[in-house]
Amino acid sequence: MNEESTPEPPGATAPSPRRLAPAPRLVLSVVREGGAPASREVSLDGARFSIGSHAKNDVVLADAGVSRFHCVVERGSQAWLVRDKGSLNGTFLAGVSVRDADLCDGCRLVLGDSELLVRTAPSVESVELLDQVSFGELYGKSRVMQQLFAVLEKVSSSDANVLIEGESGTGKEVVAAEVVRRGPRARKPFVIVDCSAISPNLIESELFGYARGAFTGADRERAGAFEAAHGGTVFLDEVGELPLEMQPKLLRVLESREVRRVGETSTRRVDVRVVAATNRELEREVNRGRFREDLYYRLSVVTVRVPPLRERLEDVELLVRVFLKALNATREERLFTPDVIASMHAYDWPGNVRELRNYVERSVVLESTSPAGTGRTRASAPPESTALAPGVTSAPSIQIDLQLSFRDGKERLVAAYERLYVAELMRWADGNVSRAARRANMDRMNLYRVLQRHGLRGANDDVK
Repeated sequence: MNEESTPEPPGATAPSPRRLAPAPRLVLSVVREGGAPASREVSLDGARFSIGSHAKNDVVLADAGVSRFHCVVERGSQAWLVRDKGSLNGTFLAGVSVRDADLCDGCRLVLGDSELLVRTAPSVESVELLDQVSFGELYGKSRVMQQLFAVLEKVSSSDANVLIEGESGTGKEVVAAEVVRRGPRARKPFVIVDCSAISPNLIESELFGYARGAFTGADRERAGAFEAAHGGTVFLDEVGELPLEMQPKLLRVLESREVRRVGETSTRRVDVRVVAATNRELEREVNRGRFREDLYYRLSVVTVRVPPLRERLEDVELLVRVFLKALNATREERLFTPDVIASMHAYDWPGNVRELRNYVERSVVLESTSPAGTGRTRASAPPESTALAPGVTSAPSIQIDLQLSFRDGKERLVAAYERLYVAELMRWADGNVSRAARRANMDRMNLYRVLQRHGLRGANDDVK
Protein backbone atom coordinates (compact mmCIF):
# COMPACT_ATOMS: atom_id res chain seq x y z
CA MET A 1 0.00 0.00 0.00
CA ASN A 2 1.39 3.36 -0.97
CA GLU A 3 -0.19 6.66 0.02
CA GLU A 4 0.67 9.64 -2.12
CA SER A 5 -0.11 13.32 -1.97
CA THR A 6 -1.64 14.17 -5.29
CA PRO A 7 -0.45 17.50 -6.75
CA GLU A 8 -3.07 20.19 -6.71
CA PRO A 9 -4.69 20.97 -10.06
CA PRO A 10 -3.22 23.92 -11.94
CA GLY A 11 -4.92 27.27 -11.72
CA ALA A 12 -7.67 28.40 -14.05
CA THR A 13 -6.73 28.05 -17.67
CA ALA A 14 -8.39 28.69 -20.99
CA PRO A 15 -10.84 25.97 -22.12
CA SER A 16 -9.12 23.09 -23.86
CA PRO A 17 -9.30 23.34 -27.67
CA ARG A 18 -11.73 20.82 -29.11
CA ARG A 19 -12.70 19.58 -32.51
CA LEU A 20 -15.14 17.05 -33.88
CA ALA A 21 -14.23 14.15 -36.14
CA PRO A 22 -16.51 11.74 -37.99
CA ALA A 23 -17.33 8.63 -35.95
CA PRO A 24 -17.14 5.35 -37.85
CA ARG A 25 -20.51 3.63 -38.28
CA LEU A 26 -21.20 -0.08 -38.44
CA VAL A 27 -24.51 -1.79 -39.14
CA LEU A 28 -25.06 -5.30 -37.75
CA SER A 29 -28.07 -7.19 -39.13
CA VAL A 30 -29.19 -10.13 -37.00
CA VAL A 31 -30.45 -12.68 -39.54
CA ARG A 32 -30.63 -15.62 -37.13
CA GLU A 33 -30.97 -15.50 -33.34
CA GLY A 34 -30.98 -18.52 -31.06
CA GLY A 35 -31.51 -20.81 -34.07
CA ALA A 36 -34.63 -18.97 -35.30
CA PRO A 37 -34.86 -16.59 -38.29
CA ALA A 38 -34.60 -12.91 -37.31
CA SER A 39 -34.65 -9.53 -39.02
CA ARG A 40 -33.17 -7.06 -36.57
CA GLU A 41 -30.75 -4.29 -37.48
CA VAL A 42 -28.50 -2.38 -35.09
CA SER A 43 -26.62 0.77 -36.13
CA LEU A 44 -23.54 1.51 -34.04
CA ASP A 45 -21.49 4.72 -33.98
CA GLY A 46 -18.00 4.61 -32.50
CA ALA A 47 -14.86 2.51 -32.64
CA ARG A 48 -15.61 -0.45 -30.36
CA PHE A 49 -18.74 -2.53 -29.72
CA SER A 50 -19.40 -5.61 -27.62
CA ILE A 51 -21.66 -8.52 -28.53
CA GLY A 52 -23.02 -11.09 -26.11
CA SER A 53 -26.01 -12.40 -24.18
CA HIS A 54 -25.70 -9.96 -21.26
CA ALA A 55 -27.68 -6.73 -21.25
CA LYS A 56 -24.51 -4.64 -20.81
CA ASN A 57 -23.42 -5.38 -24.41
CA ASP A 58 -24.00 -3.03 -27.33
CA VAL A 59 -25.62 -5.90 -29.25
CA VAL A 60 -27.56 -8.35 -27.07
CA LEU A 61 -28.37 -11.80 -28.43
CA ALA A 62 -31.04 -14.02 -26.84
CA ASP A 63 -29.12 -17.22 -27.45
CA ALA A 64 -28.07 -19.83 -24.87
CA GLY A 65 -25.07 -20.65 -27.06
CA VAL A 66 -23.72 -17.09 -26.83
CA SER A 67 -21.46 -16.19 -23.91
CA ARG A 68 -22.21 -13.22 -21.66
CA PHE A 69 -19.39 -11.22 -23.27
CA HIS A 70 -18.85 -13.14 -26.48
CA CYS A 71 -16.78 -10.90 -28.74
CA VAL A 72 -15.99 -7.30 -29.64
CA VAL A 73 -15.92 -5.57 -33.00
CA GLU A 74 -13.53 -2.64 -33.16
CA ARG A 75 -12.05 -0.29 -35.70
CA GLY A 76 -8.41 -1.05 -36.50
CA SER A 77 -5.97 1.11 -38.40
CA GLN A 78 -6.94 -0.46 -41.74
CA ALA A 79 -10.27 -2.22 -41.23
CA TRP A 80 -12.87 -3.39 -38.77
CA LEU A 81 -11.86 -6.49 -36.85
CA VAL A 82 -13.52 -8.99 -34.52
CA ARG A 83 -11.94 -10.35 -31.33
CA ASP A 84 -13.32 -13.30 -29.42
CA LYS A 85 -13.49 -12.71 -25.64
CA GLY A 86 -12.86 -16.28 -24.56
CA SER A 87 -16.38 -17.40 -25.45
CA LEU A 88 -17.49 -20.94 -24.69
CA ASN A 89 -18.58 -21.82 -28.23
CA GLY A 90 -16.27 -19.62 -30.28
CA THR A 91 -16.70 -16.95 -32.93
CA PHE A 92 -16.87 -18.08 -36.57
CA LEU A 93 -16.09 -16.11 -39.72
CA ALA A 94 -16.61 -17.83 -43.10
CA GLY A 95 -16.95 -21.13 -41.23
CA VAL A 96 -13.62 -20.78 -39.45
CA SER A 97 -13.26 -20.28 -35.69
CA VAL A 98 -11.27 -17.08 -35.09
CA ARG A 99 -9.73 -15.37 -32.08
CA ASP A 100 -9.24 -12.12 -33.98
CA ALA A 101 -9.68 -11.39 -37.68
CA ASP A 102 -10.27 -8.53 -40.10
CA LEU A 103 -13.85 -8.06 -41.29
CA CYS A 104 -14.87 -7.26 -44.85
CA ASP A 105 -18.01 -5.41 -45.82
CA GLY A 106 -20.85 -7.91 -46.13
CA CYS A 107 -19.22 -10.76 -44.19
CA ARG A 108 -21.17 -12.92 -41.74
CA LEU A 109 -20.37 -13.73 -38.13
CA VAL A 110 -21.73 -16.86 -36.43
CA LEU A 111 -21.97 -16.87 -32.63
CA GLY A 112 -23.62 -19.88 -31.05
CA ASP A 113 -26.90 -20.38 -32.94
CA SER A 114 -27.00 -16.78 -34.13
CA GLU A 115 -25.75 -15.14 -37.34
CA LEU A 116 -24.97 -11.49 -38.01
CA LEU A 117 -24.35 -9.65 -41.28
CA VAL A 118 -21.68 -6.93 -41.00
CA ARG A 119 -21.92 -3.78 -43.13
CA THR A 120 -20.15 -0.43 -42.99
CA ALA A 121 -22.15 2.76 -43.42
CA PRO A 122 -21.44 6.46 -43.94
CA SER A 123 -20.72 8.39 -40.78
CA VAL A 124 -23.58 10.41 -39.29
CA GLU A 125 -22.21 11.07 -35.77
CA SER A 126 -19.08 12.81 -34.51
CA VAL A 127 -16.60 12.10 -31.74
CA GLU A 128 -14.97 14.81 -29.68
CA LEU A 129 -11.20 15.23 -29.74
CA LEU A 130 -9.07 17.36 -27.43
CA ASP A 131 -6.88 19.22 -29.90
CA GLN A 132 -3.63 19.22 -27.89
CA VAL A 133 -0.54 17.04 -27.68
CA SER A 134 -0.56 16.51 -23.92
CA PHE A 135 -2.94 15.88 -21.07
CA GLY A 136 -0.83 16.36 -17.98
CA GLU A 137 1.83 13.63 -18.12
CA LEU A 138 0.13 11.91 -21.07
CA TYR A 139 1.37 12.74 -24.56
CA GLY A 140 0.05 12.04 -28.04
CA LYS A 141 -0.97 13.76 -31.24
CA SER A 142 -2.74 10.74 -32.74
CA ARG A 143 -6.51 10.65 -33.04
CA VAL A 144 -6.88 7.79 -30.54
CA MET A 145 -4.96 9.73 -27.88
CA GLN A 146 -6.78 13.01 -28.48
CA GLN A 147 -10.06 11.11 -28.21
CA LEU A 148 -8.77 9.57 -24.97
CA PHE A 149 -7.89 13.05 -23.66
CA ALA A 150 -11.48 14.21 -24.29
CA VAL A 151 -12.87 11.19 -22.44
CA LEU A 152 -10.50 11.66 -19.51
CA GLU A 153 -11.46 15.31 -19.15
CA LYS A 154 -15.09 14.28 -18.64
CA VAL A 155 -14.23 11.31 -16.42
CA SER A 156 -11.99 13.45 -14.20
CA SER A 157 -14.78 15.87 -13.35
CA SER A 158 -17.06 13.09 -12.09
CA ASP A 159 -16.89 11.02 -8.91
CA ALA A 160 -17.75 7.69 -10.53
CA ASN A 161 -15.64 4.55 -10.18
CA VAL A 162 -13.32 4.10 -13.16
CA LEU A 163 -11.82 0.97 -14.71
CA ILE A 164 -8.72 1.57 -16.83
CA GLU A 165 -7.92 -1.23 -19.28
CA GLY A 166 -4.78 -1.57 -21.35
CA GLU A 167 -1.80 -3.73 -22.07
CA SER A 168 1.21 -3.71 -19.78
CA GLY A 169 3.36 -0.62 -20.35
CA THR A 170 0.66 1.59 -21.90
CA GLY A 171 0.62 4.06 -19.00
CA LYS A 172 -2.46 3.07 -17.00
CA GLU A 173 -0.92 4.37 -13.78
CA VAL A 174 -0.34 7.77 -15.40
CA VAL A 175 -3.95 7.85 -16.59
CA ALA A 176 -5.14 7.08 -13.05
CA ALA A 177 -2.97 9.83 -11.59
CA GLU A 178 -4.32 12.40 -14.08
CA VAL A 179 -7.93 11.39 -13.37
CA VAL A 180 -7.36 11.89 -9.65
CA ARG A 181 -5.29 15.07 -9.99
CA ARG A 182 -8.03 16.77 -12.00
CA GLY A 183 -10.95 15.37 -10.02
CA PRO A 184 -13.05 16.65 -7.09
CA ARG A 185 -10.92 14.64 -4.61
CA ALA A 186 -7.58 15.99 -5.83
CA ARG A 187 -6.57 17.40 -2.43
CA LYS A 188 -7.64 14.28 -0.54
CA PRO A 189 -5.59 11.11 0.11
CA PHE A 190 -4.56 9.00 -2.88
CA VAL A 191 -3.68 5.43 -1.85
CA ILE A 192 -2.18 2.93 -4.29
CA VAL A 193 -2.58 -0.83 -3.85
CA ASP A 194 -0.74 -3.08 -6.31
CA CYS A 195 -2.84 -6.25 -6.26
CA SER A 196 -0.15 -8.18 -8.18
CA ALA A 197 2.60 -7.50 -5.64
CA ILE A 198 0.80 -8.54 -2.44
CA SER A 199 0.64 -12.11 -1.20
CA PRO A 200 -2.94 -13.51 -1.40
CA ASN A 201 -3.02 -14.13 2.36
CA LEU A 202 -2.17 -10.47 3.05
CA ILE A 203 -4.43 -8.72 0.57
CA GLU A 204 -7.43 -8.49 2.93
CA SER A 205 -5.43 -6.82 5.70
CA GLU A 206 -3.80 -4.46 3.17
CA LEU A 207 -7.19 -3.35 1.88
CA PHE A 208 -9.24 -3.31 5.07
CA GLY A 209 -6.72 -3.25 7.93
CA TYR A 210 -6.48 -5.47 10.98
CA ALA A 211 -6.95 -5.46 14.74
CA ARG A 212 -4.21 -6.13 17.23
CA GLY A 213 -3.79 -9.88 17.70
CA ALA A 214 -5.77 -10.71 14.55
CA PHE A 215 -2.95 -13.00 13.39
CA THR A 216 0.63 -13.85 14.24
CA GLY A 217 2.71 -10.69 14.06
CA ALA A 218 -0.23 -8.28 14.40
CA ASP A 219 1.18 -6.54 17.48
CA ARG A 220 -0.77 -3.34 16.82
CA GLU A 221 -3.90 -2.29 14.97
CA ARG A 222 -3.54 -0.92 11.47
CA ALA A 223 -5.83 0.89 9.07
CA GLY A 224 -6.14 -0.53 5.57
CA ALA A 225 -6.08 1.25 2.23
CA PHE A 226 -9.79 2.14 2.25
CA GLU A 227 -9.62 3.76 5.68
CA ALA A 228 -6.39 5.56 4.82
CA ALA A 229 -8.03 6.97 1.68
CA HIS A 230 -11.20 8.17 3.45
CA GLY A 231 -12.47 11.18 1.53
CA GLY A 232 -10.07 10.49 -1.32
CA THR A 233 -9.25 7.78 -3.84
CA VAL A 234 -8.08 4.16 -3.76
CA PHE A 235 -6.19 3.05 -6.87
CA LEU A 236 -6.36 -0.73 -7.30
CA ASP A 237 -3.56 -1.45 -9.73
CA GLU A 238 -3.78 -4.80 -11.60
CA VAL A 239 -7.17 -5.55 -10.05
CA GLY A 240 -7.46 -8.55 -12.40
CA GLU A 241 -4.91 -10.32 -10.17
CA LEU A 242 -7.23 -10.13 -7.15
CA PRO A 243 -7.82 -13.67 -5.77
CA LEU A 244 -11.33 -14.98 -6.48
CA GLU A 245 -12.04 -15.57 -2.77
CA MET A 246 -11.23 -11.92 -2.06
CA GLN A 247 -13.55 -10.49 -4.68
CA PRO A 248 -16.89 -10.80 -2.76
CA LYS A 249 -15.31 -8.96 0.20
CA LEU A 250 -14.28 -6.08 -2.04
CA LEU A 251 -17.73 -6.07 -3.63
CA ARG A 252 -19.34 -5.82 -0.20
CA VAL A 253 -17.22 -2.78 0.63
CA LEU A 254 -18.08 -1.08 -2.66
CA GLU A 255 -21.79 -1.68 -2.08
CA SER A 256 -22.02 -0.82 1.62
CA ARG A 257 -19.20 1.75 1.85
CA GLU A 258 -18.16 0.05 5.07
CA VAL A 259 -15.01 -1.89 5.95
CA ARG A 260 -14.37 -4.42 8.65
CA ARG A 261 -10.82 -4.88 9.82
CA VAL A 262 -9.47 -8.41 10.06
CA GLY A 263 -10.11 -9.61 13.60
CA GLU A 264 -12.96 -7.17 14.31
CA THR A 265 -16.74 -7.55 14.18
CA SER A 266 -17.69 -3.88 13.91
CA THR A 267 -17.60 -1.93 10.66
CA ARG A 268 -16.31 1.54 9.82
CA ARG A 269 -17.80 3.92 7.27
CA VAL A 270 -15.57 4.99 4.39
CA ASP A 271 -16.04 7.52 1.62
CA VAL A 272 -13.74 6.70 -1.28
CA ARG A 273 -13.64 6.78 -5.04
CA VAL A 274 -12.20 3.64 -6.60
CA VAL A 275 -10.03 3.78 -9.70
CA ALA A 276 -8.89 0.36 -10.89
CA ALA A 277 -6.52 -0.72 -13.66
CA THR A 278 -5.78 -4.05 -15.29
CA ASN A 279 -3.86 -5.48 -18.23
CA ARG A 280 -6.28 -8.40 -18.36
CA GLU A 281 -9.52 -8.39 -20.32
CA LEU A 282 -11.99 -8.64 -17.46
CA GLU A 283 -14.87 -9.58 -19.75
CA ARG A 284 -12.84 -12.63 -20.79
CA GLU A 285 -12.10 -13.36 -17.12
CA VAL A 286 -15.83 -13.14 -16.33
CA ASN A 287 -16.60 -15.66 -19.09
CA ARG A 288 -14.02 -18.03 -17.63
CA GLY A 289 -15.33 -17.66 -14.08
CA ARG A 290 -12.11 -16.05 -12.81
CA PHE A 291 -13.62 -12.66 -12.06
CA ARG A 292 -16.99 -11.94 -10.50
CA GLU A 293 -19.49 -10.39 -12.86
CA ASP A 294 -21.09 -8.20 -10.18
CA LEU A 295 -17.69 -6.86 -9.07
CA TYR A 296 -16.82 -6.09 -12.69
CA TYR A 297 -19.96 -3.93 -12.98
CA ARG A 298 -19.19 -2.10 -9.75
CA LEU A 299 -15.67 -1.24 -10.89
CA SER A 300 -16.54 -0.38 -14.50
CA VAL A 301 -19.09 2.39 -14.00
CA VAL A 302 -16.85 4.16 -16.51
CA THR A 303 -14.37 2.14 -18.58
CA VAL A 304 -11.33 3.80 -20.16
CA ARG A 305 -9.22 1.87 -22.68
CA VAL A 306 -5.61 2.99 -23.12
CA PRO A 307 -4.42 2.14 -26.66
CA PRO A 308 -1.20 0.16 -27.20
CA LEU A 309 1.69 1.97 -28.86
CA ARG A 310 1.32 -0.04 -32.07
CA GLU A 311 -2.06 1.68 -32.60
CA ARG A 312 -0.49 5.15 -32.38
CA LEU A 313 2.93 4.88 -33.97
CA GLU A 314 2.67 8.49 -35.15
CA ASP A 315 3.29 9.43 -31.51
CA VAL A 316 6.72 7.76 -31.35
CA GLU A 317 8.77 10.83 -32.34
CA LEU A 318 6.89 13.04 -29.87
CA LEU A 319 7.43 10.51 -27.07
CA VAL A 320 11.14 10.28 -27.86
CA ARG A 321 11.48 14.06 -27.36
CA VAL A 322 9.47 13.88 -24.12
CA PHE A 323 11.70 11.12 -22.72
CA LEU A 324 14.89 12.92 -23.75
CA LYS A 325 13.71 16.05 -21.95
CA ALA A 326 12.88 14.03 -18.83
CA LEU A 327 16.39 12.56 -18.93
CA ASN A 328 17.90 16.03 -19.33
CA ALA A 329 19.41 14.73 -22.56
CA THR A 330 17.79 16.83 -25.29
CA ARG A 331 21.18 17.15 -27.02
CA GLU A 332 20.99 13.41 -27.74
CA GLU A 333 18.11 13.92 -30.15
CA ARG A 334 20.85 13.71 -32.80
CA LEU A 335 20.90 9.92 -32.17
CA PHE A 336 17.35 9.59 -33.47
CA THR A 337 17.89 10.26 -37.16
CA PRO A 338 15.07 9.97 -39.71
CA ASP A 339 16.25 6.41 -40.53
CA VAL A 340 16.13 5.44 -36.86
CA ILE A 341 12.64 6.94 -36.44
CA ALA A 342 11.48 5.09 -39.56
CA SER A 343 12.72 1.79 -38.14
CA MET A 344 10.94 2.57 -34.88
CA HIS A 345 7.71 3.10 -36.81
CA ALA A 346 8.16 -0.34 -38.36
CA TYR A 347 8.29 -2.08 -34.97
CA ASP A 348 5.30 -3.29 -32.92
CA TRP A 349 6.62 -2.30 -29.46
CA PRO A 350 5.05 -5.19 -27.50
CA GLY A 351 6.22 -3.52 -24.27
CA ASN A 352 4.44 -0.33 -25.37
CA VAL A 353 5.45 3.09 -24.02
CA ARG A 354 7.51 1.53 -21.21
CA GLU A 355 9.62 -0.35 -23.78
CA LEU A 356 10.07 2.82 -25.83
CA ARG A 357 11.18 4.74 -22.74
CA ASN A 358 13.68 2.01 -21.86
CA TYR A 359 15.01 2.04 -25.42
CA VAL A 360 15.49 5.83 -25.38
CA GLU A 361 17.26 5.70 -22.01
CA ARG A 362 19.45 2.81 -23.17
CA SER A 363 20.37 4.73 -26.30
CA VAL A 364 21.35 7.79 -24.27
CA VAL A 365 23.49 5.77 -21.85
CA LEU A 366 25.27 3.83 -24.61
CA GLU A 367 25.15 6.61 -27.23
CA SER A 368 23.97 4.11 -29.81
CA THR A 369 20.68 3.44 -31.57
CA SER A 370 21.94 0.69 -33.85
CA PRO A 371 19.51 -2.00 -32.61
CA ALA A 372 16.53 0.07 -33.76
CA GLY A 373 18.25 1.25 -36.93
CA THR A 374 18.78 -2.11 -38.59
CA GLY A 375 15.70 -1.82 -40.80
CA ARG A 376 13.78 -4.67 -39.17
CA THR A 377 10.25 -5.19 -40.38
CA ARG A 378 7.12 -5.38 -38.27
CA ALA A 379 7.19 -9.17 -38.29
CA SER A 380 10.77 -9.47 -37.09
CA ALA A 381 12.20 -9.78 -33.59
CA PRO A 382 12.24 -6.77 -31.25
CA PRO A 383 15.29 -4.53 -31.09
CA GLU A 384 18.21 -6.42 -29.57
CA SER A 385 18.86 -5.65 -25.94
CA THR A 386 21.87 -3.47 -25.28
CA ALA A 387 21.37 -3.72 -21.53
CA LEU A 388 24.50 -4.35 -19.52
CA ALA A 389 24.82 -8.03 -18.73
CA PRO A 390 25.52 -9.25 -15.20
CA GLY A 391 29.21 -8.80 -14.46
CA VAL A 392 29.76 -6.01 -17.00
CA THR A 393 31.02 -2.95 -15.16
CA SER A 394 31.27 -0.39 -17.93
CA ALA A 395 29.49 0.68 -21.08
CA PRO A 396 31.06 2.03 -24.25
CA SER A 397 30.93 5.76 -24.97
CA ILE A 398 29.36 6.84 -21.69
CA GLN A 399 28.53 10.53 -21.91
CA ILE A 400 30.05 12.77 -19.26
CA ASP A 401 28.03 15.88 -18.51
CA LEU A 402 30.22 18.37 -16.62
CA GLN A 403 27.19 20.53 -15.89
CA LEU A 404 26.25 17.89 -13.33
CA SER A 405 28.10 17.46 -10.05
CA PHE A 406 30.14 14.29 -9.61
CA ARG A 407 27.53 12.93 -7.21
CA ASP A 408 24.54 13.70 -9.47
CA GLY A 409 26.29 12.29 -12.54
CA LYS A 410 27.21 9.11 -10.68
CA GLU A 411 23.69 8.68 -9.32
CA ARG A 412 22.24 9.11 -12.80
CA LEU A 413 24.56 6.47 -14.27
CA VAL A 414 23.96 4.04 -11.40
CA ALA A 415 20.18 4.49 -11.73
CA ALA A 416 20.39 3.82 -15.47
CA TYR A 417 22.45 0.66 -14.88
CA GLU A 418 20.07 -0.50 -12.16
CA ARG A 419 17.11 -0.11 -14.48
CA LEU A 420 18.80 -1.85 -17.40
CA TYR A 421 19.97 -4.68 -15.16
CA VAL A 422 16.58 -5.46 -13.63
CA ALA A 423 14.84 -5.14 -17.02
CA GLU A 424 17.21 -7.73 -18.50
CA LEU A 425 16.90 -9.83 -15.34
CA MET A 426 13.09 -9.94 -15.59
CA ARG A 427 13.28 -10.85 -19.27
CA TRP A 428 15.57 -13.74 -18.34
CA ALA A 429 13.15 -14.85 -15.59
CA ASP A 430 10.05 -14.53 -17.81
CA GLY A 431 8.62 -12.04 -15.34
CA ASN A 432 8.89 -14.33 -12.30
CA VAL A 433 10.13 -12.24 -9.38
CA SER A 434 11.20 -15.13 -7.15
CA ARG A 435 13.29 -16.71 -9.90
CA ALA A 436 14.85 -13.34 -10.78
CA ALA A 437 15.68 -12.59 -7.14
CA ARG A 438 17.49 -15.91 -6.77
CA ARG A 439 19.52 -15.30 -9.94
CA ALA A 440 20.56 -11.81 -8.77
CA ASN A 441 21.09 -12.91 -5.17
CA MET A 442 18.61 -10.25 -4.02
CA ASP A 443 15.88 -10.25 -1.43
CA ARG A 444 12.56 -10.72 -3.24
CA MET A 445 10.86 -7.71 -1.60
CA ASN A 446 13.89 -5.55 -2.39
CA LEU A 447 13.56 -6.56 -6.04
CA TYR A 448 9.86 -5.64 -5.93
CA ARG A 449 10.81 -2.17 -4.70
CA VAL A 450 13.43 -1.74 -7.44
CA LEU A 451 10.92 -2.80 -10.09
CA GLN A 452 8.33 -0.36 -8.79
CA ARG A 453 10.88 2.45 -8.59
CA HIS A 454 11.64 2.08 -12.30
CA GLY A 455 8.08 1.48 -13.44
CA LEU A 456 8.74 -2.17 -14.27
CA ARG A 457 6.64 -5.10 -13.22
CA GLY A 458 7.04 -8.81 -12.61
CA ALA A 459 4.38 -11.47 -12.78
CA ASN A 460 2.86 -13.05 -9.67
CA ASP A 461 5.31 -15.49 -8.10
CA ASP A 462 4.63 -19.01 -9.21
CA VAL A 463 7.89 -20.33 -7.80
CA LYS A 464 8.48 -19.98 -4.08
